[in-house]
Amino acid sequence: MDSPDTVLSQDQVVVLREAIISMTVESWRLVKVLERLLNSVEIKEQQRYQGKIRWFVKKTDEALKSAGLNLVNYEGRPYDPGIPATPINLEDFQTDEKLYVMQMLEPVIVDSEGKIVKTGTVSLGRMK
Repeated sequence: MDSPDTVLSQDQVVVLREAIISMTVESWRLVKVLERLLNSVEIKEQQRYQGKIRWFVKKTDEALKSAGLNLVNYEGRPYDPGIPATPINLEDFQTDEKLYVMQMLEPVIVDSEGKIVKTGTVSLGRMK
């Protein structure tokens, strides 16, 4: 077993970073599924489980920050073609329509300097 003083090689650092990013994306997806599932249970149950989800999201964010990474959520914001996320339904709209990010399907992840390390995927909606 490695001692705490063991220095990781550059390759090991890259592998660990990619693993953290992958786990973050899967955690994001799990939270989204759980949030949708909660809509089908009683309000009292929703409140209990929402607290657990918030705790999980908080702990995930803390772990990401300690690794020098952050999630960026564009949900609810006006859509700008320059955001680091691929829209899955852009062809459903006219070019002159005002759009917003209805749902993040995969998060955007940036490092502590704001450099994009993972682009996201979004679903768009029309602004009313």
